[in-house]
Amino acid sequence: MKILCVHAHFDDFEFVAGGTFEMWRRKLGDDLQARVIVCTDGKAGHHWRSREETGPLRMREQEASAKIGNYELEVLRLPGGEIPREACLQVTVPLLAALWRSIRAFEPDYLFCPPVPADPLAGIHVDHVAVAEAVRRVAYMINVPHAFTPEYPSEETEPRPCKVPVILNLYDAYMAGENSHHLAVNVEPAFPTICEMTLCHQSQITEWLPWVNRHAIEKPDSAESWATGLRRRMERQQREVGIAVPGLFELFTVTAWGVVPSFEQLIRDFPNLSEQASNLDQLQRVLHRWSGE
Repeated sequence: MKILCVHAHFDDFEFVAGGTFEMWRRKLGDDLQARVIVCTDGKAGHHWRSREETGPLRMREQEASAKIGNYELEVLRLPGGEIPREACLQVTVPLLAALWRSIRAFEPDYLFCPPVPADPLAGIHVDHVAVAEAVRRVAYMINVPHAFTPEYPSEETEPRPCKVPVILNLYDAYMAGENSHHLAVNVEPAFPTICEMTLCHQSQITEWLPWVNRHAIEKPDSAESWATGLRRRMERQQREVGIAVPGLFELFTVTAWGVVPSFEQLIRDFPNLSEQASNLDQLQRVLHRWSGE
């Protein structure tokens, strides 16, 4: 089993899928290969550190998280070798080409990415929306071997088929009021690991995020206070989407961007699914419609 999370920033993954990846690891052990792709350079995410200091620091923080989470880390590079600039990510041919190449190289069974907001009144982060739209646009091209050969020339004379993943949207804290979900994974058993991974991002949780004041994150003075605040944040997100049952959940919405899975496949593959917190009837209806069965 291969699972891939594509997100905009250093520190995005841990807040939306870190627990699910950990639960999947506990379910499958060495039969799981997990990877996270970060699509920006991280240089804009601070208020007093310079760009030259912030980017490498956030990279080190993400590498520390990857060791705890036991996932592979890839920082996306455009065809020219540069990392996309944080805070101004746009859906361009070079971005699409780079994602196409990275997804094809890994061939995940499941790909997770941010959602595309439908409501123009919904809040957004430009980098999150760009990643979401780029994955959506490139999805069909994953199994098109010559889609981006001008950017990445191929010497294959007989291209092999490339697996197209099931693509799911993540919860997005920037998109207040627009979040929804089909699947809710109970990550309560993985909460200590989530805390440990997020704590790696000290430049964010103790400096930048309390200062920018967009996520109701107060500067923690200990690991215990951070765990209390993080739990409160996750519970608030769950109330936003109407989850009233006890526990901590990470939320996912199935799309038709990639392969349309069967309901049985999702139930079999996803770890520690909560029937009470998921919208399984709704999921069955959309899968039935998309598959034409």
